[in-house]
Amino acid sequence: MKRFSLGIAALAGLALAVSIAGCASYRGARLYRAGSAALERGEIASAVESLERAAALVPHASEIQNHLGLAYQAAGRREEALRAFRRSVALDCDNRPAAHNLALAERGDPDATP
Repeated sequence: MKRFSLGIAALAGLALAVSIAGCASYRGARLYRAGSAALERGEIASAVESLERAAALVPHASEIQNHLGLAYQAAGRREEALRAFRRSVALDCDNRPAAHNLALAERGDPDATP
């Protein structure tokens, strides 16, 4: 079974928090960690809400866009997931988990679930 790549949320969240500065960025990093943790627990609505808020605060963070795509995919919101994965790759073409997730989402693979 092909799987979407969540990556190591704790390390990515720490890297994001360290790499960005400012109050909004700090809040965005906290929301990113909370949303990623909710996604891992299967709390999809909570994950979407937290990650949407994080993306609004830190719109240029590829990691946030990737996890938002995963949350949308889990919620059955395919077009929004594709948009988030594409944005993630556009922001950072070296984000391999995002590129992997985008490829799976573009194929519409029914076995590819987060």
